[in-house]
Amino acid sequence: MRKVNVLEFVSLDGVIQAPGGPEEDTSGGFAYGGWISPHSDPVLSTAIRKQMNMPFDLLIGRRTFDIWAPFWPQHNDMWPAVNTATKYVASNTMTSHEWQPSVFLNGDIAEKITKIKQQEGPDLHVFGSANLVQTLIKHDLVDAFWLKIYPITLGGGKRLFADGTIPAAFKVTESTVTSKGVIIVNYERAGAVPTGSLEVL
Repeated sequence: MRKVNVLEFVSLDGVIQAPGGPEEDTSGGFAYGGWISPHSDPVLSTAIRKQMNMPFDLLIGRRTFDIWAPFWPQHNDMWPAVNTATKYVASNTMTSHEWQPSVFLNGDIAEKITKIKQQEGPDLHVFGSANLVQTLIKHDLVDAFWLKIYPITLGGGKRLFADGTIPAAFKVTESTVTSKGVIIVNYERAGAVPTGSLEVL
């Protein structure tokens, strides 16, 4: 069974909108596009490159696809795997594109992704795609969150965990802190939320 791994850059207050550049996503009047750039260092670059070089297929939303489709075919030397990976794109309007291989999903997205997860193949990596991520979370389709948590607050914008998040427990499988204070941490599903009484030590 294939896993869905959500890879996100996230602020301390949970915002994932437009980390890469000023014009990436200005919806809702978001004014801080490109907020990750001052925090780069070799540790962060190595971690990102490691994840990029893993076997994967891509699962992304329409907005992310529109940003990536003109760019990555022209920069194959930087990340050849993204061009050869099958790109599953959630879109109710797009049905084909020259950036191949691509499969466009419409209608009941959660049901279709559930079926894709049951197929043979590499894990599905989700980058950006804030609206799609909400659908995945609400339908309990995320197996792991691979997060880079930045030491800033943005006050508003699209958040990783919004209303409708399914209660779930996670375990840390890998973590480190960069010289710029970015926490790189991978969480995998670990069953239901445990509860109990707090004991006074």
